[in-house]
Amino acid sequence: MSDSLNLDERQSDSPGGSLPGIDDAVDDVWAELEGQPRVAELLASASVQPVHAYLFCGPRGTGKRTAALAFAAALIGDDSRGRRLALAGRHPDVSIHEPEGRTLRVAEADEIIFEASRRPVEGRLKVIVCDRFHTAEPEAVASLLKTIEEPPPTAVIVLLSEEIPPDHITVASRCVTVEFDPVPDDDVRRILEREGVSPEGLDDIVVAAAGDVSRARLLATDDGLGARRRAWTAAPARLDGTGTTVSALVDELRALIDEAQAPLTARQRAESDDLARIEADVGTQARQRREMDARHRREQRLLRADELRFGLATLASFYRQQMADERHTQDAVAAINRIRETHACLVRNPNEPLLLQALFLSLPRQ
Repeated sequence: MSDSLNLDERQSDSPGGSLPGIDDAVDDVWAELEGQPRVAELLASASVQPVHAYLFCGPRGTGKRTAALAFAAALIGDDSRGRRLALAGRHPDVSIHEPEGRTLRVAEADEIIFEASRRPVEGRLKVIVCDRFHTAEPEAVASLLKTIEEPPPTAVIVLLSEEIPPDHITVASRCVTVEFDPVPDDDVRRILEREGVSPEGLDDIVVAAAGDVSRARLLATDDGLGARRRAWTAAPARLDGTGTTVSALVDELRALIDEAQAPLTARQRAESDDLARIEADVGTQARQRREMDARHRREQRLLRADELRFGLATLASFYRQQMADERHTQDAVAAINRIRETHACLVRNPNEPLLLQALFLSLPRQ
C-alpha cells in the first residue's frame, strides 16, 4: 500500500484544526499539538478508520512525537483514563521505541517486530511508535519491512522521521505519510506569550528556534541568548586575517555555547531526580535510566548543533545586510556561500573548533 497525503489539500476553516462531528472527548487529545492544525485535522479523521502504518516526517521540534501520542489516545483511549495514559506514553497498548545510540539497530527493530506480534492488553488495537526512524541502519530497515507491509490486524505502527533516506523509501511507500512543517514564527510567538514568556528578547527566541517549539521553550529560560547573538554578529569586525585572532574568537564562541547548555542541564537534572524518587519507591529502573541517560547525551549533542546553526544563521544575516552596499556585495556573497558549506558539514559531526577556525579564516576582513 502506498499513500502520500498532501496536507495543503485538507486545509480546515477551523482555527483549532478540529473536525466538525468528531466527539469532543476525542478532539481534546490534540490540544498539546501546537502549531500543526492541519496535521491534527488529518489525524483526527484518520483515527476513525486507521490503516496499518503511518510515517510522520518533518524536522525536530515540530510535534511528531506529541502527534503520535495524541493519535494513539484517539485510537485506543475509550475513556479519560485511557486517553490520559496514552498521551503520557504509559498506556499498556502504547509501545514507544527509540534508538539508544546514534542509529536504530537490528536488535531494536526486532523489538518492534516482537511488540507488533503481541495482542493488545485492554482494547482492540495497540499503537507502536518508532522514534528517529531516519537513523535506522539498512539491515534494520530490511528487518522491519515485512512487518510494515503486513502487520497484525491489531497493530498500528507510527514511524517518526526527520527525513526519508534512500534506504528507507521502500518502507515509506508502505505507509501513509504525514508531513510536519516547521511551526510558523507567529505561532511560536503566540505559544510563548500564552505561556507567560516576557516580550523582552522574544524576537531573538523566535528567530533562534527556527520553527522548533521545544527549542523555543528551552531558549525562553536562557538568559544568554542575546549575548550569543551579539557575539556572532560582532565576529566579522574582529577578523584581521591572523590565526591568533581566529583561535581566540572560536574559543570565546565555544565557551558561550558551553554556557548555553545550562538550561538543558537543569531540565535533565530535574528529570533524573524525578526518576530517582520513583526508584526509591519501586526499585531500580535500569532500562528506563539507561534510555534516559542516552537521550540526555543526544539532547546535549543536538543542542550544540542547534547553537552552531543559530550562529551561522546570524553570520549569514550580517553578510546579507552587507550586500546592500555594492562595494561589499562580492565579498558578502562569497562569505554566505562559505557559511552554507559549513552548515552542510554539521550533519557529519565534524571537529567543532577546526570547522569554525576554517570558516573564520576564509571570511573577508571588514
